[in-house]
Order: sequence, then structure tokens, then C-alpha cells
Amino acid sequence: MDGFRPTVNDVERISWGKPAKRKGTGSRGMPHRLNEDERKLFDQARRKGFLEVAGSGWRSQRRDAPLLNTYRSLCDARGQASIVLHKDKTGVDEIVIDLSPLRCHAAFHDVAVKCLEHQPDGEIVFGNSNENNLPTMSEDNDAREIELRDEGPEIASWSERPIYQLPPYCIAWRLPRGEAKAVGKKMASLFDTVEKTAVRSKKPTGVKHGKGRRHGGYGIG
Repeated sequence: MDGFRPTVNDVERISWGKPAKRKGTGSRGMPHRLNEDERKLFDQARRKGFLEVAGSGWRSQRRDAPLLNTYRSLCDARGQASIVLHKDKTGVDEIVIDLSPLRCHAAFHDVAVKCLEHQPDGEIVFGNSNENNLPTMSEDNDAREIELRDEGPEIASWSERPIYQLPPYCIAWRLPRGEAKAVGKKMASLFDTVEKTAVRSKKPTGVKHGKGRRHGGYGIG
């Protein structure tokens, strides 16, 4: 389903605060422009196949987080799952796979179950669920899924809408950092998310890294 996939070039453009060539790639309500530190993490993620970020607030969707928004858009452009390691200060982290960039909604549950076969004791989370109503995996590792009736778009929307209008469909594990990184590497291999030829982002002429989000922090398409 490639109806509304952005191009990698447009994702890179809005990450620098430049307009995308295709209208609708970005949104004024969602920041994409990266600062210098975020840029380094973004480039590393492309080479490693998964993103590492500080904090574990992914359950609230963190729509104001440019790095998460831009990486999800990149994964959409490449037609791959988004794998993110959320590092908690306790050292017990969450590794989260978002299948929504694959845009194959009918297959999400089956893919998620396969992930849990490779790595048990995770959970499937669909939509904008909050921590209070998240399920945990039972001892027999049966996958449980949250379906939010008022947030599930029609199947056709998965090809017609930009990624920022689609709900995430995630598989998540909470693990000690070493184990979480190992799972990230394993899933990056399974989903083939490593960009072997990825190089450091090149800054366009006359463009500076994003600083304040109030000053050009939203890459608009």
C-alpha cells in the first residue's frame, strides 16, 4: 500500500525545516525538524535499524517529539516497521515495534503474534491507549489486543492517509537495557530495517539545525 507514502527525500527535507515537495507529507500540528542531538540519533537509527531515545513516554504517543515523528515518517517512506528503544533512567527499558508504517492493517495481528513467538512476554497495543488499560501477556503467552472502536480508521485509510493520521499498532517489551538492545538488534534483522548504505545527513545550504520549536520547529509539507 503506497498510496500516501512520503519519499525519503521529503522526510529528510522536513527534518531540516524545509518544505516537502509533496503536499501533506508534514503537518503544522506535528513537529519534525530535528536539532543537532536528535540528528545524530536519527542517523544512528538508520545504520542500526532501530532508534534509541531517552524516556519511556511512548504510551502517550508523544506527538510533540520531532525525533519520534520523523523516524516514524522515515519508516513509512521505506515501508518498514518502526523499532524504538525507550531508555528509562532505572535501566529497565521498553523496546517498541510499531507496525503501522507497513500499512498492511489486515496482517498486523498475525505479524505481532509472530514477534511474540520470537520474543515472548510482550504486549500488543493498538491506538491511543493509556497505561491504565494496557494488558499484559498471560503466562501461556497468548497475545491480547486492545481495539479502540472510535479510533480504528477504515481499511482504505491505511493507504490514503498520511502516517501522522494513522494510529500506531505496537508490540512492546519491558526489559533490562542489555536485553532490550539485543531484542532491538534481533527485530531489526527480522524486519530488515538496517540501512547498510546510510550516511550522515547532509545539511542543506543555508539551513541550521532546529533549536526552539517555536522558530521553524515544524517541518511542513
